[in-house]
Amino acid sequence: MHNKILDHINEAILLFDSDLRLRYINPAGEILFTDSEKHLVGSPIQKLFKTSQTLIFDDLVKRLKQYEPLVDRELILDRLNNSVTVNLSATPLQENGTFTETLIELQPVDRHLRISREEQLLAQQNTSRMLVRGLAHEIKNPLGGLRGAAQLLDLELTDPELKEYTQIIIAESDRLQDLMDKMLGPNKPAHKSSLNIHEVLERVRQLVAVESTSQIQLNTDYDPSIPELMADKNQLIQAILNIVRNAVQAIGSQGKITIRTRIKRHMTISRKRHKLTVKIDIIDTGPGIAPELMERIFYPMITGRAEGTGLGLSIAQSLINQHNGLIECESEPGHTVFSIFLPINPAKAEPRR
Repeated sequence: MHNKILDHINEAILLFDSDLRLRYINPAGEILFTDSEKHLVGSPIQKLFKTSQTLIFDDLVKRLKQYEPLVDRELILDRLNNSVTVNLSATPLQENGTFTETLIELQPVDRHLRISREEQLLAQQNTSRMLVRGLAHEIKNPLGGLRGAAQLLDLELTDPELKEYTQIIIAESDRLQDLMDKMLGPNKPAHKSSLNIHEVLERVRQLVAVESTSQIQLNTDYDPSIPELMADKNQLIQAILNIVRNAVQAIGSQGKITIRTRIKRHMTISRKRHKLTVKIDIIDTGPGIAPELMERIFYPMITGRAEGTGLGLSIAQSLINQHNGLIECESEPGHTVFSIFLPINPAKAEPRR
């Protein structure tokens, strides 16, 4: 009965015997340690709690042997390919005055911080998108009247020099109309079909390779085990192409871009928990994004380049949002990563509790 309750708790629960060897771990713990209960049970606590914070680990063992509980926050645990930050609560259990078992609860902090950051990002983008749409519609209405008046005037004029002015008005009106359409973002629903994400990425790689004349290395690191997903191929190509083109422009004449794919399990996006999510990383060795721009890079008209429109990343985020996904960014000089998250089967997503 107790195990059934623990199996449905979101935090990782671990039970160790008196020799500090694992006796039980719940499903949330299996996810945290990316391994099965069958492989983990019997492991000593030192094997599971690999951390560079040795003093904290020594204190944990010392406290447990003295039958004292321990609560620690933001403990960094090392895993196979990365590290995870957790809040730890350890309680030694006694029976007839004898130390018998230790109950440890681990609450991942990284996931909660990421969810909070994601919700803030989506809220800001929704507000920005509403303001931009309202502004664009207000501009498009008089712009149409201006263009129509210029066309009528052009028909009445016979002097070629005067007609040249009306043609400039018409051409600039068309240019502004196109800019307003881009600011409004994608207005067509996604036509989704089953596709291999690597076909999309290879198409993007080919397009960028043809466009680029500089000495840029374009590398790929694909996970071939990723299953197909339901998506609009053209929209994904456009979104990813916008990001890779930005990376090319950031690098300049020489550098390296890597496109990497991995599978993420049990990930929450927009308050929905997805069992499988594709993570696409676009990594460049450029100078990085200025800290003052990091919080606003997905807003329309925000750019770090004098010749840029600031619409590429905003459009990319809108297209990925249409696929129930999200784009995140981390940047430092010499290493910028745009991460695209796309749920494999969003129809089966579970609401976050």
